[in-house]
Amino acid sequence: MGIKFETIDNNSSKTQGEEKKSFLQREIHLFGKKFSNRAKEDFYGELSVLLSSGVNLKASLELISEMQKKEKDRLLIDTIGNQIVSGSSLSEAMESHSFFSKYECQAVKIGEQTGQLQKIAEDLREYFNRKNELRRMLVSSLSYPIIVLVFALLVVFFMLRFVVPMFADIFKQNRVELPWITQQIVKLSHLVSVSGWWLLFFVVIVIMGYRWISKTEGYYRFIGKLQLKIPILGNYLKRIYLIQFTQAMSLLTHAKIPVVTGIGLAREMIRFYPLESTLVTIEKDLVHGEKLHQSFSKHFIYDKKMIALLRVAEETNQTEYIFQKLYDQYSTELKYKGQIITSVFNVVLSIFLGIVVGIILIAMYLPMFKLSSVIG
Repeated sequence: MGIKFETIDNNSSKTQGEEKKSFLQREIHLFGKKFSNRAKEDFYGELSVLLSSGVNLKASLELISEMQKKEKDRLLIDTIGNQIVSGSSLSEAMESHSFFSKYECQAVKIGEQTGQLQKIAEDLREYFNRKNELRRMLVSSLSYPIIVLVFALLVVFFMLRFVVPMFADIFKQNRVELPWITQQIVKLSHLVSVSGWWLLFFVVIVIMGYRWISKTEGYYRFIGKLQLKIPILGNYLKRIYLIQFTQAMSLLTHAKIPVVTGIGLAREMIRFYPLESTLVTIEKDLVHGEKLHQSFSKHFIYDKKMIALLRVAEETNQTEYIFQKLYDQYSTELKYKGQIITSVFNVVLSIFLGIVVGIILIAMYLPMFKLSSVIG
């Protein structure tokens, strides 16, 4: 990590005026992009190592701040360090910033109360490490199909904008009667050529409208239900959110947080309405004394394997181990399914591109036979 312990004394000798100026600058820069998951993984990992080495919390934050490459991340950590000097605990300082989730703040608070802050920091590092691995896996699975789709759209646009108009001019000059399919392609080409800016304006309006609608509660509920109904992808997306849930519950139970409290915290971490709505019901059932596996079995989103293992967890008092096991199994299955979906998408997109280009070429070459007879 490149930690420099000799810089502790130098950092602690700052003048009061410098600290005041630095603090004012920090407040200005805090309204940027949120503390990324990658940055959090590094932050908690470095904090765990420093605390394990006997470095106090304030000095640890100063060292971590020096290692930040992004100015906004360094300013955020410096601000937390100043809040701790002013008398706040680490969890209280984190709660004052929207960059940290309620789950993180609660876990750190438990670590402070039990004297296990170093262990909690390591658990949080592991949590974000798994979350980042899942994201990398999804990006790896979807990047190639997206590239193929973009390439297909560019090819189609190029043909409609430049290739089709050349053929259309030739047919018009020679007064060739065009087949129906050719007429439709020519009309589409004309629309792209003449109304291109209007189409671009329409796309921008749609994107802006989507960004506004996507923030509404109605859209959040609608899109969550719709995602589950998408063939093939619905089950894949559901498995992604189940992985996030089992991972969060594994770490929460490992931190000795009660299951009911853990479900409430996990619910706030996962933005997927079908799962979130069931967790609200499950939380209420558990408060009223219902067993964990019975409450989960009421909802179709949880498979029989999870329900069976949760029953075992209740009987053996190994909730942490079972959630970790479910996370490992779901992650393996997701990786396998991701490879299959990627392969299928590649084939489908290639066929789609071939069909579209083929239709355009056929539409352009059909009149060529009549043109040859006219010239002849």
